[in-house]
Order: sequence, then structure tokens, then C-alpha cells
Amino acid sequence: MIRPQLIPVLICTIVAASAGHHAYAHEIRPGYLQLTEVDEASTRYHILWKQPVLQNTPVPIEPVFSEECELTDLAPPEVASAALIYHWQTDCDLSQSSVEIDGLITAHTDVLVRVETLDGESASHVLRPDKPTLDLKEEGAPALSYFMIGVEHLVFGIDHLLFVIGLFLFIRAPIALIKTITAFTVSHSITLALSVLEIVKLDQGPIEAVIALSILFLARELVQDESKRSRLTLGRPWVMAFIFGLLHGLGFAGALADIGLPADDLWLSLLLFNVGIEAGQIAVILVLAAVAWTLSRLDWQKYFNIGAAWSMGYVAAFWTIDRIVRLLL
Repeated sequence: MIRPQLIPVLICTIVAASAGHHAYAHEIRPGYLQLTEVDEASTRYHILWKQPVLQNTPVPIEPVFSEECELTDLAPPEVASAALIYHWQTDCDLSQSSVEIDGLITAHTDVLVRVETLDGESASHVLRPDKPTLDLKEEGAPALSYFMIGVEHLVFGIDHLLFVIGLFLFIRAPIALIKTITAFTVSHSITLALSVLEIVKLDQGPIEAVIALSILFLARELVQDESKRSRLTLGRPWVMAFIFGLLHGLGFAGALADIGLPADDLWLSLLLFNVGIEAGQIAVILVLAAVAWTLSRLDWQKYFNIGAAWSMGYVAAFWTIDRIVRLLL
């Protein structure tokens, strides 16, 4: 039988053991494969492949086409902040073949595939670890794939997820929680749109460091007695959520900047990505509410909250130091 007083220790131990593994989980962007049909004598398709980079190391995934499809370099590879970019060409009719993302089964990411034809039609697909192969004869769901990417970016993006969990633990009154989550939603939607539309463009490195600081600040507030908390979080927590939401929106935009938004479906893709984020956020809140209700019945909620707050602080401090050091190197 687990004693309630040991719950904070157990939570912190688990987080400490896994912090190194998850420290960069949020940084793995989806891979992006674009197949563009062209009307050239010796070329039928141009291929753009964005391979995600994690800790300065390419994630070991790559597209594999049918054996009869030979690829040649269209341009030298490019090195971006979070991806390696390759440009290939082929005279193979890709519309009648398939593509598999080798290594995706063991990767913690997805790959968005976009196909553009000569007649102006386009289709989008998402390949996941449980489905790494795509039959290119299949019809896609244009833009809809961005909804699932939005959901996954919230649910599996550890830093954004921790901030939402922190808001839930910090605010007990349902109405105040709704106002605070709404403020967070509105603010990150604003900066997400401004960043994707290139009205606001900032380097992702400092943004990621400040996002870690926002989690550290929230964790510090959680472990403080209410009498020692800052006036901002006590009086108007929605203002705090709105301010930090602006930063998180820029972080969300980093995922879209790396994979790109289709020009012909820009607003729809942006909307679906944002709706996906909100769907993931709502799912997390519902799960947390169920957990909180169960723990309250067992009189464990107080101990769980303490353990969760200290764990958030531990991970956020690690991220903050690491990201600042990387900026200085």
C-alpha cells in the first residue's frame, strides 16, 4: 500500500529518471515530404524532403520510393535550424507508386506528405509510426492533416503540456480556470497567426528558453504558500496566462515553419492546426479533471499536486539552463 506522503517523492523520482529522455521531445518537428509534378522532358517530379534535426543530429528517418524510381540531386542539401533540406528529382511516375518512411516505426514524430499535380490539385497525408507507408494512388485529405498535427503537438509537446497542467493545478475555481485557459488560447492563437504570416518573426532558440522559464515561474508559484505568491498570479491569473501564451504561440509556429503551410490552403491549414491544439488542450483538461476527482476521493490530491509542482520545476530548470547554454555556444 502506497503511503500518500510518498507520492511527491515517487513523482519526482520518475521525472528525474526520464528528464534526460524527454528534455527535447517538444523539439522534434514533423518531417515534411513534398512531391511536385512538373512538365519537363527528363523530369516528372521534383521532391522536397525536410528531415528533422534533434540535438544537432538528424532524426534517422528517410523516404524510400519504389525500386524503379531513381532519384538525382536537384540542388545541394541545405542546413536549417531544425531540419536538413534535400531537393531531388525523378523521371518516375510517382502517382502510380508508393513511398515508405524508413525508420519512422521507432521515431517519435510524424511525416506530412503533400502531393501537387500539374492540374493544380493537391493532397496531404500524414504518415505515423503505426503507418509508415503511403500508396500514392490514395486520395488525400487536403489541409485536414494539420488538425492531427496540432493535436499531437499539444499532447506530445512536453513543455506546452506541462504549462497547461500547471494552469489546471494552479486554479481551483472552474470559472477562473475557463477564463485563464481561454486567455492562453486567444494569445497563442494571435502570435501563431502573426508568425506563420511572417508579420512577426523571431529566432526559435530564445523563444524556447523563455517558454522553459514560463514553466519554471508557474512551478515556483505552485510550491509557494498563497500568501507569498505574486500579485499577478493571485489577482489576475488570466493576464499571466495571456502573456505566456504569446510566447507559446511563437513556439507552436516553429512546428509549422519547419514543415510549411500550403499557400492555397493557408488560412484553412492554420485554422485546423490551431483547432487541433485546442482539441488536445481540452482532452488534457478532461483527463486532469478525472484524475483530480479520483485523487480527491482518496485524499491524495494535495500530495500529488506537491509532487507535480516540484517535478515541473525540476524539468523546467533543466530546460532553461540547457537552452540558455546552447544559445551561448
